[in-house]
Amino acid sequence: MTSRQATTTLWRPTGPKELDLVRELDWCGWPPRLPEQPIFYPVLNEDYAVKIARDWNVKHDGAGFVTRFEVESEFLRRYPVQQVGGRTILELWVPAEELNEFNAHIVGRIQVVREFR
Repeated sequence: MTSRQATTTLWRPTGPKELDLVRELDWCGWPPRLPEQPIFYPVLNEDYAVKIARDWNVKHDGAGFVTRFEVESEFLRRYPVQQVGGRTILELWVPAEELNEFNAHIVGRIQVVREFR
């Protein structure tokens, strides 16, 4: 009998270019950060991800997407929750150099759950 490891649902607002890179990774991980992007920040609730995708990504990229994915909960304990605004504006800050390890703890595939144009 095998036991399933507990996971945490995370969301990531993204633009079309990053989404294309996720597709190239077969929906199993996030692409490396650019030099000017020292952190990868998934968010802890869908409403916050929607706000960023709709209000920021559409304005800057012409489209915004909300993705949902699962990560092993035990692994995520190393990243304290960052409150970056109101009570529900919560992110995890993953240093760019740890993104490959973070990707290795994603369970299942990254899914697009909302799209804005």
